[in-house]
Amino acid sequence: MQKTQRDEPSAGRRQRDRPLPVWRIGMAGGLVGILCCVGPTVLALLGVVSAGTAFVWATDLYDGYRRWFRLAGLAVVVVLVCVALRRRNQCSLAGARTARRRLVAVIVIAAATYLFLYGVTTWLGTLA
Repeated sequence: MQKTQRDEPSAGRRQRDRPLPVWRIGMAGGLVGILCCVGPTVLALLGVVSAGTAFVWATDLYDGYRRWFRLAGLAVVVVLVCVALRRRNQCSLAGARTARRRLVAVIVIAAATYLFLYGVTTWLGTLA
């Protein structure tokens, strides 16, 4: 028996049925938002720079540029959400309304990722 076009869902419909990747988007935004502290910490953990140097770099970056890093994290979230909604053919106000709960989840996950990494890097800074 041959399958007709009605038997198989279209590619656009399958794409629309997939949920937004809230964990990936949120974690990426939170990570970019705290890169001012995570970058020097990772360099210290890899042994590229000393712990004292990483602490000074992270402190200088956080004190002078924290707003820019946070805005960059927010921009990453906005861009990734727009890309995900466009792939689902829902990049409109009505499409955003249907994904409202997931959009809130993205923001919560991004903030939680930021706060968690801030706590970890602050704790590691006390060991330096």
